Amino acid sequence: MAQWTSTVGAAQLARQLGSQQPRPTGPGGRKSPAYRALADGVRLLVLEGRVPVAARLPAERELALALSVSRTTVAAAYEALRTEGFLESRRGAGSWTAVPAGNPLPARGLEPLPPESLGSMIDLGCAALPAPEPWLTRAVQGALEELPPYAHTHGDYPAGLPALRRMIADRYTALGIPTMPEQIMVTTGAMGAIDAICHLFAGRGERIAVESPSYANILQLMREAGARLVPVAMGDGLTGWDMNHWRQVLRDAAPRLAYVVADFHNPTGALADEQQRRELVDAARSAGTVLVVDETMNELRLDPGLAMPRRVCAFDPAGSTVLTVGSASKAFWAGMRIGWVRAAPDVIRSLVAARAYADMGTPVLEQLAINWLMSTGGWEEAVEVRRLQARENRDALVAAVRRELPDWEFTVPRGGLTLWVRTGGLSGSRLAVAGERVGVRVPSGPRFGVDGAFEGYVRLPFTVAGPVADEAAVRLAAAVELVRSGAGAGADAPRSFVA
Repeated sequence: MAQWTSTVGAAQLARQLGSQQPRPTGPGGRKSPAYRALADGVRLLVLEGRVPVAARLPAERELALALSVSRTTVAAAYEALRTEGFLESRRGAGSWTAVPAGNPLPARGLEPLPPESLGSMIDLGCAALPAPEPWLTRAVQGALEELPPYAHTHGDYPAGLPALRRMIADRYTALGIPTMPEQIMVTTGAMGAIDAICHLFAGRGERIAVESPSYANILQLMREAGARLVPVAMGDGLTGWDMNHWRQVLRDAAPRLAYVVADFHNPTGALADEQQRRELVDAARSAGTVLVVDETMNELRLDPGLAMPRRVCAFDPAGSTVLTVGSASKAFWAGMRIGWVRAAPDVIRSLVAARAYADMGTPVLEQLAINWLMSTGGWEEAVEVRRLQARENRDALVAAVRRELPDWEFTVPRGGLTLWVRTGGLSGSRLAVAGERVGVRVPSGPRFGVDGAFEGYVRLPFTVAGPVADEAAVRLAAAVELVRSGAGAGADAPRSFVA
């Protein structure tokens, strides 16, 4: 059985290689041999995630024709990549990209920092903001007033409180997407929703297509469920999805599920447009793939006047292809562990039935608090507070990073909570290690890729503002100097990223 899960055409790979800036690597600035430059270019594409891991590369002759080089040059480049662990081959199956053994996914950077460490460490690991007050307090007080009738019951509502299910359904209907309460299941956060979906639809060994990069915690959840992840490269910049890649993967790999973040994608901040949403739903339907759409960032449009595209589920009126996941964690507060799934009624019934053997249900008090917010207009006011805070944080962080780290590259997203930064050719994993030594905690790029891709990136969330954002950038610059001096490597850091 072939070990590759997607393919890269010769013309496509030639275009991607041609977009790279040539970099002298020999002594005195001399250019590398042609085969070495080609091998380095392919390795860079893999480490940046622009070519997925486990992608079948073109045959030597095809790539030689596309690049206008000799077949000997391509053969030597492929052999160099095999020697370095970035390519695997088998007679009859071709050659496919890999990441060398010894480049494990870093285990640090996303777990919440213990409160007692907050005084000495600037935490850029967790993309979550403090609760918007006074709305949290008001919501809890409102929930307590509504609690007595529920206290006289057993308190188990596997599908969620009927009032909250109705409220969430009505909000979709108000967007022009007719929804019944029977199409909603309330979950313990978005993670609980996606965990339930994976267990229902994707058994151990099933393929799940994921954006590359994607949200690290979801990738880990899927790995632990035994899924085989099929990465699909994002479009350049913040242009959303590369639909040619998506159609190809859905056709060739036939994944059972596909997981996407269409609204202010985590970590890149990309916003998929309506045409991409329509095409992806059509492609998933044709391939028989269930499309799981994570809307947790949807409310966080930061630029005033930004017109949001229709929700992805609007392009699936029958409800047979798209499962929508929402959450209060990003738009309101991560401590309010309320999420939901919108799907066809039969899917909801199956999810609810399976839940009896998992967490039974979501806490009643938190559901009442979210229902109070949504029914009183408090939700909209709290979200507006959140947008203002995130916008100010984004602008402060962007200015600080541009000032202290001018060679770092990024595109400013129009919403969401994260900035995806290319680190000027340095290893993101080594920067994460060095950062903790100088008092700033940052997650490295490989956490957001499949099998170690994106070594040359870090993710910076919009969680600090003003002087703290300035100090965070100063500490990141100090971490850069540690890495460049060779003093920033830790025992658990992979080899340096060499562009």
